Amino acid sequence: MTIRVLLAEDMHMVRGALVALLGLEEDIDVIAELANGDEIVPAALRHKPDVAVIDIDLAGMDGLTAAGHLQDVMPECRTLILTSLGRPGTFRRALAAGVRGFLLKDAPPSQLAQAIRRVAQGERVVDPDLMVAAWDSGDNPLTERETEVLRLAADGAEVTEIAGRLYLSVGTVRNYLTSAVVKLNARNRLDAVRIAREAGWV
Repeated sequence: MTIRVLLAEDMHMVRGALVALLGLEEDIDVIAELANGDEIVPAALRHKPDVAVIDIDLAGMDGLTAAGHLQDVMPECRTLILTSLGRPGTFRRALAAGVRGFLLKDAPPSQLAQAIRRVAQGERVVDPDLMVAAWDSGDNPLTERETEVLRLAADGAEVTEIAGRLYLSVGTVRNYLTSAVVKLNARNRLDAVRIAREAGWV
């Protein structure tokens, strides 16, 4: 049986290389190639793939959000996430989105085809080192609001801008940022952003 694959990767050269690689497999057929996360669900509904191979960092809707929407509207299509960064928090978000596989881009090429086959059969495929890191890292200590404030700060927004966007006072925003710094045992706001990013929390 041929496995029908939808591939979403925003870097043209990488996408081309993956399509060429999978084209060498007799039992795998790439039926759709996309660069934008917003196109994933419409294309999946149109082409009816068995497996969607999705990069996390896509233009438009990010890969994990798109994977969650795809799971909602087309649960029979199983999803395999590709990423260059194995962050434990991102991995946990992928599991929550119903993703069946999570593979690092620097894995040997043969692993991708094998992961697609296993995911198509209903198995879960996860990089073992990433699973251990996720197990060891613990849960996000930040509240939803602290995470939201820190995410905006990570994008370069100043305190007054964050306050305006979230309809909070400047003092409240500063309190959330201070709380995040303390909870993450960070030196300052920038260090808190770094720690949260590495954990996949923002």
